[in-house]
Amino acid sequence: MTPELAEPPTGLERPPRQPLAGRTCLITGASRGIGRGIARELGRYGATVVVNYRSSEERAHEVADAITEADTAGTGHPVRADVTDRAEIEAMREAVADSLGSIDVLVNNAGITADRTFANMTPEGWHRVVDVSLHGTFNCTKAFYDDLEAADHGRIITLSSVIGKQGNVGQANYAAAKSGLFGFTRSLALELAGTGTTANCIAPGFTRTEMVEAIPDEVQDQLRGEIPLERFADVEEIAGLVRYLASEESGYVTGEVIDVNGGIDL
Repeated sequence: MTPELAEPPTGLERPPRQPLAGRTCLITGASRGIGRGIARELGRYGATVVVNYRSSEERAHEVADAITEADTAGTGHPVRADVTDRAEIEAMREAVADSLGSIDVLVNNAGITADRTFANMTPEGWHRVVDVSLHGTFNCTKAFYDDLEAADHGRIITLSSVIGKQGNVGQANYAAAKSGLFGFTRSLALELAGTGTTANCIAPGFTRTEMVEAIPDEVQDQLRGEIPLERFADVEEIAGLVRYLASEESGYVTGEVIDVNGGIDL
């Protein structure tokens, strides 16, 4: 039997330290899945969290409200923008600047899938996935680059995937987009090295989100059998790493692609 998707904790208990207090963090695609978990984690540690979303307005407001109403120093602020639309991203940048000032941390998380074998893949399916994951990362990083370059301990954290390293049947578009984020991150890290701002990439394996839970049970069982740890990641395990990379404590980590995949890529 496939275990049911666990509900996230209802409370955001205040940790003993608030290392992200005073830092403004923007997470793209933060209304659900891994992005939602990241937003909650950064808020729990005191961050001012910009919860970006494209279509899930109600969910984004729920995430932001949970952060603001918790017994922490964190606050949540939902802002709509399609990461593929540069005009909308610029409008988001202006709205954030007007309300919160400059940002310190950008988490490029937004991504989609449109799976088909390459023989059946359409140009539209190819471009849509690449536009969100790769071009969307460019758009958001470009819009907030000046903030991040000038920030004390600026951080750019980009979510890729183990599929970007391994490839996968039916995911040539997704693999290409996620692989491109590796080179993007390493180049940014070199260019920003003299400023104190870092750029890093996280490549999660299969993680317990709505997207993975929608996979047929027999396929999930097969996937778990290929993972040395014999389970999928919990969202909190990804979010905890993002929280570390967003903190001042990670200042000597840059240009890295960090695997969180249960050993599947060993």
